[in-house]
Amino acid sequence: MSATQYLQSLVTDDWQATTHHAFTDALADGTLSQEKMAGYLQQDYLFVEGFVRLLASAVAHAPTLADAVPAAQFLGLVCGPENTYFLRSLEALGVAPTAKPAPETRAFQELMDHARRSGRYEIMLAVLVVAEWTYLEWATPFEDRADDLPFWFGEWITLHSGEGFTQVVAYLRGQLDTVWDTLDDAARADVSTTFTQAVLLERAFFDASWAGFAVAT
Repeated sequence: MSATQYLQSLVTDDWQATTHHAFTDALADGTLSQEKMAGYLQQDYLFVEGFVRLLASAVAHAPTLADAVPAAQFLGLVCGPENTYFLRSLEALGVAPTAKPAPETRAFQELMDHARRSGRYEIMLAVLVVAEWTYLEWATPFEDRADDLPFWFGEWITLHSGEGFTQVVAYLRGQLDTVWDTLDDAARADVSTTFTQAVLLERAFFDASWAGFAVAT
């Protein structure tokens, strides 16, 4: 069992709930209301700045250039096509690109900020792996539906599935698997705590998204 498989095993129930959620099921079959999607995207867009800073910090802390390059390439994707997707979708849904962060949003923002400020590559990776691996797992089963959905649904699935994104998640997991072998018991405990917290916060965010965020117009 790899380190990331072990970490996933610590949160089996919450992982399952996060990656097989009523919110993403409704998104993928096109029955999610535009209001709920708009509220979700407004809140999710609030993560982009913190995520970019966290990913950039991970690039800076990578052991070698070879370790850093895939993350740097992914950073370009987040700042390019993914950022543009948010702006296009929010405009199409007729809502503002900014909103006040909900408590669930603020909690994950704080976790990303804590990981970045830790200066510890393994803590940064723990958050990044959860953020991207959970999205790969929920989106992949719906990959073949994307073209038949409104773009604000379909492109969100496409951004989080397919060979390219699968490789991103494999890279992040591989980095964490490798660095795990260099950690002492205390550091491994910190990674486990961070990983677990990230999954719990992802689940809470989807729960809140399904309940519906207030939409800023």
